[in-house]
Amino acid sequence: MKSTTMCVLVVMLVGSIMGKLSPPERSYKILMLLPVSSRSHRNVFMPLAEALADRGHKIVMLTNQPKSSKHPNIEDNTHDLPYFKDENINFFENRKSPSGAFQLFETSLPTLARELYKIPLVKDLYERRKEFDVIVIDQLFNEVVYPFLHEIPFITLSTSGMEARQSSVLGNVLNPAYVPNFLEDYPRPMSLWHRLYNTFVHIGFPLYWRKWSVVPLIQKEVEVGAMHCRPAKPLPQELESWITGAGSSGVIYFSLGSVARSTTMPVQYRDLFIQAFRRLPQRVIWKYEEELEDVPDNVMISKWLPQQDVLAHNNVKVFITHGGLLSMQEAIYHATPLLALPLYGDQPRNSMFIKNSGLGDFLIWEELTVDIIVGALTKILIDPKFSRRYKENMLKMSEQLRDQPVPPTELAVFWTEYVIRHKGAPQLRSPAAQLSWVEFLMLDVIFLFHLAMIVLLFILRRIVRIITAKIFGRDRKMKKKYD
Repeated sequence: MKSTTMCVLVVMLVGSIMGKLSPPERSYKILMLLPVSSRSHRNVFMPLAEALADRGHKIVMLTNQPKSSKHPNIEDNTHDLPYFKDENINFFENRKSPSGAFQLFETSLPTLARELYKIPLVKDLYERRKEFDVIVIDQLFNEVVYPFLHEIPFITLSTSGMEARQSSVLGNVLNPAYVPNFLEDYPRPMSLWHRLYNTFVHIGFPLYWRKWSVVPLIQKEVEVGAMHCRPAKPLPQELESWITGAGSSGVIYFSLGSVARSTTMPVQYRDLFIQAFRRLPQRVIWKYEEELEDVPDNVMISKWLPQQDVLAHNNVKVFITHGGLLSMQEAIYHATPLLALPLYGDQPRNSMFIKNSGLGDFLIWEELTVDIIVGALTKILIDPKFSRRYKENMLKMSEQLRDQPVPPTELAVFWTEYVIRHKGAPQLRSPAAQLSWVEFLMLDVIFLFHLAMIVLLFILRRIVRIITAKIFGRDRKMKKKYD
């Protein structure tokens, strides 16, 4: 039986090297599956889909989001099931659960799996899956589409960045002595406690996810960091005037992303921000999905904003964010300091990274007060001890992110076509991926080494006993003779 081969594209903060793309050998048919995704994750897929479509390839997409692409080479489909719709999720409520947002996936993923393949569109795509040259899936929480991948080359696009559970299956085991886990980050070098706890999470989370939730697969990684980031476009006139009109005080941009909607924010937190903004000299742009009463004159409310264009404006001084990886990458790309308020998943880890890297600070929802919000923003905006350092660190990391020999989207296009040309590229597979954990950790070798040492020590001990017995036995005989 032909084995399934796969490459994984990882959304990280680094790039790779490659020359100018040559024309494709032919037009490929590519199926992109992300039935469980947010709008922000879909936004990572779209640059790749459109870049491939621009090269003449035919792209078929299956998502849980409204259709967005108008490209003639992209067929954009949605399965219309209600699960994981942004408007149906309240991550503020999920924070109260001991398992956080993961409980949502545990309860909804099995139901989605039962209902997804009953949809005529999905059934048709599944029956036609071998017509496609390659299948691209969203790595996180999309194990429901693994039946599509049997005997077909495929690529996973990891919108959440490098993750130990995924990486280890590829033979690239990340060392918990210095690589943080999926949920948290720690100061470097890690303390003994952090290394111990990090090791527990590195081992425990994959076991939890595999045994109690789903069964993962995966193979081969290429980094395509900040693929969705782009240069700024001109802002609408009203927004441009608002930002420019703030003068030297500048503007604060506040958005909790596409999934954690501000309208789900508990009233006590919403009121704290309104009071805090009223005390600030800066203007505030707040992505809020409904009308909001009692808003100070220095606050603009908008249901939707061109986030990257806002972040790129030189008068936007700080970004209050939920700490999502993609928003963090956009802020770094446009060199805007951050104040993170993590809710779930990898957001606490990203927020710790922000603080530890000197890109800004983060706050905890349960500890919020008006003074804490105002104090944190003041530190980032005007405190001479911190504000200049945050901006300089952002500029430095932004330069590093942008300083790539080839755009990450072009890199992703190259490797997508490469996987197709080379029938899944099995030559890139790490030999470590074929080993059991006993073989990888060399436990059998270590066991034999210790066994050999024990046998050797036993033999030496016997030899010493024999020699000792002969020497002391001769002495005793001589003593008896003279006695």
